Amino acid sequence: MSVEARAGEPAKPTFTEHVAPIVFENCAGCHRPGQGAPFNLLSYRDVKKRGEFLGEVIGDRQMPPWPPAHGWGKLQDERRLTDDQIATFARWVETGMEEGPADKLPKPPPFVEGGWTLGEPDMIVTMPEAFDVPADGPDVYQMFVMPLNLTADQWVTAVEIHPSARSVVHHALYFLDDTGGARKLDEADPKPGFSRMGFPRTGTLGGWALGATTRRLPMGLAYPLSKGSDLVVQIHFHPSGKVERERASFGLYFAKEKPRKRLMGFQAPTAFGLGTELRTKGIQPGEKDFTIHGEWTAPFDVDLVSVGGHAHYRCTSMKAVAELPDGREEKLFAIDDWDFRWQGRYNFAEPVRLPRGSVVRSTLVYDNSADNPRNPAVPPILVRWGEGTNDEMGSVTFAFVAVDEADAASYRGLGLRGGARAGVGGGGSGFRNLGPAQRMAIFSLLDADRDGKLAGKEIPERMRAFLELIDVDKDGAISREEVRSLPSGSRE
Repeated sequence: MSVEARAGEPAKPTFTEHVAPIVFENCAGCHRPGQGAPFNLLSYRDVKKRGEFLGEVIGDRQMPPWPPAHGWGKLQDERRLTDDQIATFARWVETGMEEGPADKLPKPPPFVEGGWTLGEPDMIVTMPEAFDVPADGPDVYQMFVMPLNLTADQWVTAVEIHPSARSVVHHALYFLDDTGGARKLDEADPKPGFSRMGFPRTGTLGGWALGATTRRLPMGLAYPLSKGSDLVVQIHFHPSGKVERERASFGLYFAKEKPRKRLMGFQAPTAFGLGTELRTKGIQPGEKDFTIHGEWTAPFDVDLVSVGGHAHYRCTSMKAVAELPDGREEKLFAIDDWDFRWQGRYNFAEPVRLPRGSVVRSTLVYDNSADNPRNPAVPPILVRWGEGTNDEMGSVTFAFVAVDEADAASYRGLGLRGGARAGVGGGGSGFRNLGPAQRMAIFSLLDADRDGKLAGKEIPERMRAFLELIDVDKDGAISREEVRSLPSGSRE
């Protein structure tokens, strides 16, 4: 179908004058040597070679990847192309992909030497050994321990990953451990790193997922990094069809001073949906519109700083809205076409103020039918909450700060000292950092048979190591009394 030129736009665009600015600004950051994209888009020849294909994926907004829905929250560094840019590219393809005057070609973007997006890091650490990712089989989750040997506390504004086998690395989560427990698990595992989900975590430095762009935390915020801590990175590998060797490096960027605000977080629903019907009922084969909900009430005036979603293959959409005390509703975040491959974290262009008592409500929808092309089970099977990629979970996660920092000390939700994925989803250290009420709420969610104890499959794998430590009477089960006996407070 012919694409007509709009008023003031060229009827026959050229690469150098009209297309190169679009590609260089929005595509070349990933489509260049050493990055995860499968081909380069740095020259006229590169782009023309795949012109028709690029026109298709740009036209239906598959590329550049920007999952957040239009009109839901104002986010930094938006990569969504305008309608005019899409139309210009389509006309360029339709009219013969002319190169244009050489003197009109803009300079390619000034990529940082060495590939570090934010410039030379303050510290670079590398996996001690290479890890062999099998050619096929199920997805692999492996933890790698890297001693930082810091003699003084630091504050981290960003972490950038440099995988050596980008094609198999789906995402990475950055945890801290100052107990030495992760080192022991590493030493006990014959392979590089270890596979056990339950391990000590005394902090977080965020994470990275395919399609995300490394950026510093906004507003002068930073993650605390205690001296003596080890960096423990959980990497999710997706086999590519051939054996790959991964030995990633990580660049840490330090703040010059301690931030004035404490970074905190919450999930809706909490614990990646563990307390919803995902766990109690599951998604029946063929069910197309299975829905879960979550909500969180602001305990004091807060400023939302960033947002991101997480789910697995069968999720199709997610959204979060805020109901303000005066009755107004504010659209915060939405993804209309959830794709497990693109799990970015997004900073708000400006902090979103929520007065005390505001309620954030989330909705996630799943399609477990054969009509869902991303469904990993053919034919569909019963799916319940679980940590494997063939299971399901889901939540929308926000990071925020208190408007009045004095209020932060009273908050015992998902403080980011214990991990943005604290609570059930983040392992034992997150559970330890919760207040008594939150602990008992999670206990009730896990206690499926309502017998007042947690045992067997009621204990998620990544919490198992920690909860076994509080099994005072060593009967193989965790009672309400044993949870209540934990000391209150957190380590922020």
